[in-house]
Amino acid sequence: MLWAGNLNINSLHPQTFTYTPKLWLLDLSKNDFTTISSDVFMPVRKLSSLTMIEAGIQSLDFLIEANLKEIQLLIFRKNSIAAINETLIDNLSKLSLLDLQGNEFSCDCDNGWFIDWTINNNNTQVLDADNFKCNYPANLRGSRLMDLDKDSCIVDVGLLCFVCTTAFVLLTLLSSFLYHFWKLQIIYTYYLFLAFLYNKKQQKKQTHLNLQYDAFISYNTHDELWVMRELLPKLERQQGWKLCLHHRDFQPGKPILDNIVDGIYSSRKTICIISSHYLESEWCSREIQVASFRLFDERKDVLILVFLEEIPPHYLSPYYRMRSLIKKRTYLTWPKPEEDTEVFWKKLRAALETRGTTE
Repeated sequence: MLWAGNLNINSLHPQTFTYTPKLWLLDLSKNDFTTISSDVFMPVRKLSSLTMIEAGIQSLDFLIEANLKEIQLLIFRKNSIAAINETLIDNLSKLSLLDLQGNEFSCDCDNGWFIDWTINNNNTQVLDADNFKCNYPANLRGSRLMDLDKDSCIVDVGLLCFVCTTAFVLLTLLSSFLYHFWKLQIIYTYYLFLAFLYNKKQQKKQTHLNLQYDAFISYNTHDELWVMRELLPKLERQQGWKLCLHHRDFQPGKPILDNIVDGIYSSRKTICIISSHYLESEWCSREIQVASFRLFDERKDVLILVFLEEIPPHYLSPYYRMRSLIKKRTYLTWPKPEEDTEVFWKKLRAALETRGTTE
């Protein structure tokens, strides 16, 4: 037997129980576990009772691979367990008592099987299951888990097949109709698209022979003051680089996207000035997409990322392209007000000086 409660433990080393193979009762209550590996329990195959009350547990899935065939008592009161995995219960053939009081469950189809099992199984007693409360979805919060309408979780296979078949037939008819009446237009559009791709590729080849700018500056209008006061004087006036800027070098009357593409492909590099405003801008998103397409297409060092502020990783999670670029590339960060900027400008200059480096 081992009681290790209220010790402020947040993780267990995989070899914690290596020298206690005969352990049969374990209590780890009132700790704060962030993660638990199933490997921890591998040495204690004879464990029959596991108690973890108020231990910060969010899921019991770590027990699936633990191979605890002798478990009879599982006591996990007052944790944050929302759903029970059916595979877990199938693996615990000797389970006689399950105590999940004080957890708040998801009242959705994920727990539909658990409700049926709790009511119908004759081998395991689920303590006070009638008083299990829902926490999700919001409209069912506070209601009883056992009152969940399980009929809504049953998929009508016949209806699903009918809907899919009908949709397929309608789509086929619509495609046939469009092809019959607009055959020439569809073929013309297809070849027009191929011509567009070919023309763009030729434009890129010609542009590489005579690049007009050293760098295209991609930034949000909220950061224009920094660009005009800090970046432009340093790079153009002091270091002599020729930059392409929206307000100054875009051709009036020309579509914005065309100006962006021409500006990026007419420059050796693209410097993206990243800030929270930049991430929220649709046009900035278009610019970094075009720049990254060029990066992947030419496989050359043409993209420089400059962060004006610290962006938390979770804030970048919706921006898949940005996260992938940051993982694969080095980037520059604008120093804080009390820090020296000289190192930053030296690094930026070095990045601009690299020419045609293959990725």
